[in-house]
Amino acid sequence: MIVKDFTQALEEIAPLNYAEDFDNVGLLVGESNMKVSGVLITLDTLENVVNEAIAKDCNLIVSFHPIIFSGLKKLNNRTYVEKVVHKAIKNDIAIYAIHTALDNTFEGVNAMICDKIGLQNRKILVPQANTIKKLTTYVPKNNAEEVRNALFEAGGGNIGNYDQCSFNIDGLGTFKGNKNSNPVIGEVGKTQFEPEVQINMTFSKHLQSKILQALFKSHPYEEVAYEVETLENFDQNRGIGMIGELKDETDSKVFLENIKSIFKTGCIRHSKITKPTIKKIAVLGGSGAFAIPKAIAAGADLYLTADLKYHDFYKAENQIILADVGHYESEQYTKELIHAFLTKKFPNFALVLSKENTNPIQYF
Repeated sequence: MIVKDFTQALEEIAPLNYAEDFDNVGLLVGESNMKVSGVLITLDTLENVVNEAIAKDCNLIVSFHPIIFSGLKKLNNRTYVEKVVHKAIKNDIAIYAIHTALDNTFEGVNAMICDKIGLQNRKILVPQANTIKKLTTYVPKNNAEEVRNALFEAGGGNIGNYDQCSFNIDGLGTFKGNKNSNPVIGEVGKTQFEPEVQINMTFSKHLQSKILQALFKSHPYEEVAYEVETLENFDQNRGIGMIGELKDETDSKVFLENIKSIFKTGCIRHSKITKPTIKKIAVLGGSGAFAIPKAIAAGADLYLTADLKYHDFYKAENQIILADVGHYESEQYTKELIHAFLTKKFPNFALVLSKENTNPIQYF
């Protein structure tokens, strides 16, 4: 097994195309064709985690957070980032980070939080924009079914709970090949009038290369006419945060006590408890202040997130309970999610869940 085998598997559930623009995801240190002796899975890659990888003979670290977030201009072994990168390179250890690519996946970070607190009827809280593309192409009528099926096989035409979705229009195409052409239909130098079908099909943006390969392989023409455009529609299965419901209406203070235990936090910072009982809960692991208006608009009784500042709590406007459980605490179970997925893909390989606590915040 090589590094690429594991990174490709991870990108099946969390394609890097969906990471936020500010993020730094993917293979940060090491080479994709390096042979892997073992994989260590962690929330953060710190120096003690690299030491753990060395001790456990793991030369690939799969980390949720990226250790290199902004550009490194020097590598002098001074800062904690430089020390990690220096030690990893020195010991031939690769580091891969998945971060917001996993945040924006329906079965990702926030689904894990929902599992832990028992939320049902889940939906994405903040659907991601510009993730849906549309292909338009023109195919001879006799070949339309073959091309359509090839595009479906490549992942085209999937919309929410439906697949094999397309829109087809019959029309008449015209073309005339020059002396260097080799037309499949018609003759060189003569205008051909050909009954064609215009096929329109949406697809997720990370599939564009695969979709076009399928189109070119299945299409009979020497020159394939096609258009790809980005749609403004939101993908309801792609985005950050989630909202769902508890099985039963629950006392607010009892719920806060439960999540304090579940997330093993020293304290929960929260806004005024304006609702004695709650049922509809919004969650967003990590820094989630930006989505407070979304949680309110979605009708959530409580919003569980982290990194709220003083003035963020005013944004509750007596309409919602804001609960800050801590950044590390909200995302701590993410490494279990990654470990479970890789174990299914590689059941007989050395996959190690890091035992190191990388939380930089202590409670007195």
